[in-house]
Amino acid sequence: MDLAKNWKSYELIDASNGEKLERWGDYFLLRPDPQIIWDNGDLFKKYKNMIHAVYHRSKTGGGYWENLKNIPKSWCVSYKNLTFNVKEMGFKHTGVFPEQAVNWDYMYEKIKGADRKIKVLNLFAYTGGATISCMSAGAHVTHVDSSKGMVDWCKENVLSSKLDSSNVRYIVDDVIKFVRREARRGNKYDAIVMDPPSFGRGANKEVWNIESDLWTLVSECMNIMSEEPLFFLINSYTTGLSSNVLKNILNILMVKRFNGSVSNGEIGIPIGNSDLVLPCGIYARWEN
Repeated sequence: MDLAKNWKSYELIDASNGEKLERWGDYFLLRPDPQIIWDNGDLFKKYKNMIHAVYHRSKTGGGYWENLKNIPKSWCVSYKNLTFNVKEMGFKHTGVFPEQAVNWDYMYEKIKGADRKIKVLNLFAYTGGATISCMSAGAHVTHVDSSKGMVDWCKENVLSSKLDSSNVRYIVDDVIKFVRREARRGNKYDAIVMDPPSFGRGANKEVWNIESDLWTLVSECMNIMSEEPLFFLINSYTTGLSSNVLKNILNILMVKRFNGSVSNGEIGIPIGNSDLVLPCGIYARWEN
């Protein structure tokens, strides 16, 4: 498992009974995580005096944040030279997936080592962790997400990271429709990164299902790859999906056409001063 262990302003302090306590800069948040099925004590009782906010799940779906101490609507955390705007979102999230630092480091090193200008396409791009990582390495990034709110959030992160906004193109669209349009326009990319949800809806309510649509999307991406692609990275949080499935897709589509090799595995975050690790998703990467 690849671990996101180089953070300074983020820390996974403890995890127990479906909850995790995290430090985001100066603020401590307690929120749920379904992977945590072990019992390491009642986190609220153990850390009550230090917790700023708790996310409570609703039995009818969703949930809400309870702020126990003064906490701003938005604040910043940094990873190396990247700066992220953190916010309490409606469904337990903060706008940052800290385990993705594993992939940010990978992409940064690949782009830096390419010794040429790299065009990156970031699909299901969310608040832009991959976007600003690739930009910081010198790439031009096309950032595509179906949510205007998430695209606007990425703009905030680009500004906070003091990156050149001329090196990013923001698109609010359904990813499959966008990729097909880029193919018709003849646009090509040296690297593609995607983080598809299990289910979702596009900008015009298009339905996305990873089991039926991922193969189609990656296949369509073959029409917009440059002649000398650098990498193709797929990340997933879909429960029950093996990283070998992602590896198989890239082996069939990328290796057969461009040679190269595919690696795959899990990503996770170390838990406090212990030997425990919280699994946080899977990936597969093709590289030349």
